[in-house]
Amino acid sequence: MKVLPHLLALLPLFFAASSDASPAEARGTCRHPIVRREWRRLGKLQQLDYIRAVKCLQAKPPLTSTSVAPGVGSRYDDLIVTHVQQTFTVHLVGHFLPWHRFMMAVYEKALRNECGYHGAQPYWDWTLDVPASKFLDSPLFHPIFGFGGNGPYLPTPTTTHPDYVIPGRSGGGCVASGPFKHMQVRLGPGDDLTGNPRCLHRDMSPYFAGRYLGTNVTSLVMSQPDYGWFYRTLDGDTNPDRSSIHGGGHYAVGGNRGEMGDLHVSPTDPLFYMHHTNLDRVWWSWQKKNLPARLADISGPINILDYDNLIGGNVTLDFPLTLGVNAADVTIGDMMDIRSDKLCYVYDQVYT
Repeated sequence: MKVLPHLLALLPLFFAASSDASPAEARGTCRHPIVRREWRRLGKLQQLDYIRAVKCLQAKPPLTSTSVAPGVGSRYDDLIVTHVQQTFTVHLVGHFLPWHRFMMAVYEKALRNECGYHGAQPYWDWTLDVPASKFLDSPLFHPIFGFGGNGPYLPTPTTTHPDYVIPGRSGGGCVASGPFKHMQVRLGPGDDLTGNPRCLHRDMSPYFAGRYLGTNVTSLVMSQPDYGWFYRTLDGDTNPDRSSIHGGGHYAVGGNRGEMGDLHVSPTDPLFYMHHTNLDRVWWSWQKKNLPARLADISGPINILDYDNLIGGNVTLDFPLTLGVNAADVTIGDMMDIRSDKLCYVYDQVYT
């Protein structure tokens, strides 16, 4: 194993050679956008280096003051705190996708700038892991070259969904394998920022994955004519059970007992960033189908579930987005083009 540090030192060469972004795609000073790739299209060394960088971020001291969040314990926790604080202002609103695009980019930059990661943030194309019979065998859950798998089965579904049992839930206990087996979770459940040290839980539901993460649901999302219907279909607002590819990824992994299924602290699970990066890829894929028009296509309520604008108006391109201590504020307009100076990345493949 002594050879591993020397091989890891060569990773910048692998990543530099892998960029397939055309200079014509650049915007402003973004001449060499980094390329986000699906997890299973990374090399083994790249996968290990990404996991190393995530664990590095989990070991760094936080920027958030303990007077704001007494339970905060790491740089990784900073974005969880921000997500908790804004849970009911950045979900079920028009700026859900721009805000989470911002969050993914800031996380990506933290891994690169603070932990020496040389690649781009990978994504999880969940359509490759359905039907349900394939889900638990996903390479993302590999114990070495992935994020580990499920927790042991616990029969009583409590915590994140006391009134709704996720169909097909199969776990609930502490993650039993992989690099995050001994990860310490400090924040939550829910909006609790005082500190509650515990293990990382997963409560996977292959049934939920098969129902919501297939190409049929993704294609339905991609077929929407404007941003308003695109977002509402992606988020499940058009379904009686209020789930689609967004909730599908969360509850297929988190179920009732896992942090990934907790609306407030879902970024606790490193798989959150893999899932939301793919949601961003879905949005970019949809934008690219009519790019000139869709780089400016934004709508949806400022206030949660206020689709009839009974409380306030709709978001616009100059609507402000904040991640608190994690980054300087931006606007929705800053987040519309992933090839812009503020983002500067592309995807290796898009949905059609």
